[in-house]
Amino acid sequence: MAEQQTNGNWQERYRNALLGVFGNPQLCLDHGQGCVVVDNDGKEYLDLLGGIAVNALGYAHPAWVEAVSHQSETLAHVSNFFTTGPQLDLAEKLLALAKAPKGSAVFLSNSGTEANEAAIKICLARKNGRIIALNHAFHGRSLGALSLTHKIAYRQPFGPSAVDVTFIAPEDPDALASELDRGDVSGVFMEPIQGEAGVVPLSDEYLQQVRELTACHDVLMVVDEVQCGMGRTGRWFAHQSAHITPDVMTMAKALGGGFPIGATMAFGSDVSGILAAGQHGTTFGGNPLACAAALAVISTIESDDLLTHVRQIGTLMSTALRQSHPRITEVRGTGALLGVQFDSDIAADLVAAARHAGFIVNAVNPSTLRLAPPYILTKAEAESFIAALPRLIDAVQA
Repeated sequence: MAEQQTNGNWQERYRNALLGVFGNPQLCLDHGQGCVVVDNDGKEYLDLLGGIAVNALGYAHPAWVEAVSHQSETLAHVSNFFTTGPQLDLAEKLLALAKAPKGSAVFLSNSGTEANEAAIKICLARKNGRIIALNHAFHGRSLGALSLTHKIAYRQPFGPSAVDVTFIAPEDPDALASELDRGDVSGVFMEPIQGEAGVVPLSDEYLQQVRELTACHDVLMVVDEVQCGMGRTGRWFAHQSAHITPDVMTMAKALGGGFPIGATMAFGSDVSGILAAGQHGTTFGGNPLACAAALAVISTIESDDLLTHVRQIGTLMSTALRQSHPRITEVRGTGALLGVQFDSDIAADLVAAARHAGFIVNAVNPSTLRLAPPYILTKAEAESFIAALPRLIDAVQA
């Protein structure tokens, strides 16, 4: 058994057993507690990526563990021929958090890309036409969601897009108006904060303009909150800062706190009634185990006032990081979703240096680090990274 824990052995086992779509893994992680994970050699790391914005409560949070353990003792999966208490509770809770109007409804799935697939179907079932997405958008890797993902390298190997998509520049309402005037648009998709683009927020003014334009042209507005939703910005959903109500919203990642779950919310009966019975489905989506995990995440965020904490820790980090080194030109985002911009392409080297120093961060592009820590990150933990980063930058620069 000890032999299986050597670094060389797990790397070789990975190469021999797993499809290489993720490249070579950086570490073999063994366990975690709070915001700290431990690899199979016993080295500890402060996780400032949180499973890519997933582990809202960190690792082994007692409320999450208790909820999943208890639910696994009763019902884990029953299929969608039936419903369960956790499924009903979660759907009702999400509608309340979103302040959704009467007649709104939720479709529960297993991931963000599945949530976006359902949103695409809602748009196309209502009006078969083009979908507008933004330059630098990322909406997933299944063929439908991939069509809305801007990066050509992700799409090109798989032939023509499954969906007719037009990409436009963000923050350009005139470009959107021009496309809508053509009259063949079924939906407009956008992330309130473009995560994979480098943590680039859309302005509240732009979101309001999109809402007005889509309403005027009778086109559905879809907000993808897969990465920026479920409390990550210090609000339940990022679009709420613009005081708008979209037609459709998607979410996943932090919703399950580490358990796979996605959700698509249709606002109002006119939208929630578009897909008829049999037009969409899922085997595992909305299973009681996933719903119990999500309910534990939501309950803990509420009981521990983590939305306030996320706002405070985000302000602390963004202010301090911006001032910590001259090579940092900008810190974008809010709450527990930040992009640290550098004046040159040093992000990948910084990821390696940070990992060596005991921090897990992500190079979302060559010149930007993405931070998406658990919501329970303490002030002391945040300050430990803030203090270490200038030394790491200097080391990489040298």
